[in-house]
Amino acid sequence: MISIDPSDNSERENYKFLIGSIISRPIAFVTTVSNEGILNGAPFNIPSLAIQRNDGTHKDTARNIISTKEFVVHIVDKENVEKINKTAAALPPEQSEIELAQLTPAESTKISVPGVMEAKIRMECTLEQSLRIGGVDTPGCDLIIGKVVQFHIDENIYEKGRIDPGGLAAVSRLAGNQYAKIGDIFSIERPK
Repeated sequence: MISIDPSDNSERENYKFLIGSIISRPIAFVTTVSNEGILNGAPFNIPSLAIQRNDGTHKDTARNIISTKEFVVHIVDKENVEKINKTAAALPPEQSEIELAQLTPAESTKISVPGVMEAKIRMECTLEQSLRIGGVDTPGCDLIIGKVVQFHIDENIYEKGRIDPGGLAAVSRLAGNQYAKIGDIFSIERPK
């Protein structure tokens, strides 16, 4: 067994240990709108959004969420993962990742930020709280905590209040350029 003190590593080294160890991580695709009206999209690991800063500066997604207090979370699936992967490109704030990936904007019901049609599940969210995490000598990150105010679920995967995991075909992120699909699904009855 190897023991490693994270304080002896860089943030990047610790990040690599985490993403290589905590698997599989569902991918959330998040859309936001800038103050200039540019529709932004970026993939993140869920269940929460921890958006690392660049040299102490907010990334577009964090800046947009903090400014507008709205965002849409999408579940990435095997049918849209390649387009979503394109949105990870480092673009200037005035360029839309949605246009780059040729995704189709979908109007939201309760917020002004559009989602994308290609996702089988979209969750309209409002910002509950954002926290800056990290020390003074690190770039830090922004922890975004949102509240889901509206769900949009493809009717082909929805039945009697439940989502069909096989039909959703969610994709999870592993380390590096590796991803995984849901494999065999099995049930175990929970004790009472």
